[in-house]
Amino acid sequence: MRKPDFFIVGAPKCGTTAMAQYIAAHPDVYMARKEMHVFGRDLRFGSQFYRRNHADYLKEFSDWNGQKRGGEASVWYLYSREAAAEIKAFNPDARIIIMLRDPMEMVHSLYLQFCYDGNEHLKTFEEALEAEPARRSHRQIGRRAYFRDGLRYRDVGAYAEQVQRYFEVFGRDRVHVILYDDFAASPSRACRAALEFLEVDAKTLPNEFKVVNPAKTIKHPALHAILHEPWVRKAALAVRPAVPRRVFSWLHRIDERLRLRSTAVAQRPLVAPEVRQQLKREFAPEVARLSELLNRDLTHWSSIDWRAPLRATQRLSSRSGAAWSTSPP
Repeated sequence: MRKPDFFIVGAPKCGTTAMAQYIAAHPDVYMARKEMHVFGRDLRFGSQFYRRNHADYLKEFSDWNGQKRGGEASVWYLYSREAAAEIKAFNPDARIIIMLRDPMEMVHSLYLQFCYDGNEHLKTFEEALEAEPARRSHRQIGRRAYFRDGLRYRDVGAYAEQVQRYFEVFGRDRVHVILYDDFAASPSRACRAALEFLEVDAKTLPNEFKVVNPAKTIKHPALHAILHEPWVRKAALAVRPAVPRRVFSWLHRIDERLRLRSTAVAQRPLVAPEVRQQLKREFAPEVARLSELLNRDLTHWSSIDWRAPLRATQRLSSRSGAAWSTSPP
């Protein structure tokens, strides 16, 4: 059985879901399901999070038939200290796609996502930031948390060391970095560059790019709470070894539909100006290191401009549709 030969490794809330879907629609690319997280032994997920062994992982690519490239996307591979080396050992010829975003914007979006899916129980972004020291000692963790390491938001936004690790393991020529700024400004250009990196026909692009994975709010709290209860997730995973993969996939799709029924799209709230300023200041040295690493000036990420996230959101939300066609290079 063929092994996947490219990986979208993160970071979270940086457009990876959209990019994975855009790439997956290309006729020369096969994408397995997202967020399997087979690699990264240091990633401590809760027991309600299903992690495949390598044999089951390869079965996820059993429908890969004829496409030139096969890949998967798991956003915590970048944060992991071990995933890069594990992926390299698994497939030395693999190619890596990294997506990055202003770390202040990313950690706020991640906090909102965690509130939605139950990993975060603190009611405000400010409380979550203040709780980080306690969480390093495994305190102030909610009952439904499934990935406590991700609650150290500032660590997740420390990109430079994470990117450097992949450069060292794979070499720069096998790592393609996409900035959310560029992706928001021109999804077609970013998608074309990714396809060129994968050495497939980059002339085949979507006519339009729909918004994927927008900000969400809970529409039916009772249903949402049941679906995110740890015992419900554990019970579902307990039957996993006893049912065929296709049956489990069917049950997974039902679960996704129920989650959609309990979800509504919402406008993302703005960060309080004083909190935004604090985080911008804290991340400034990290942004400077990343600028040097990528040989690109990213210091605008450290500037105080509350309008920037709105402009990026407006650019993305102005695009819809998913039709594919051949377009000029």
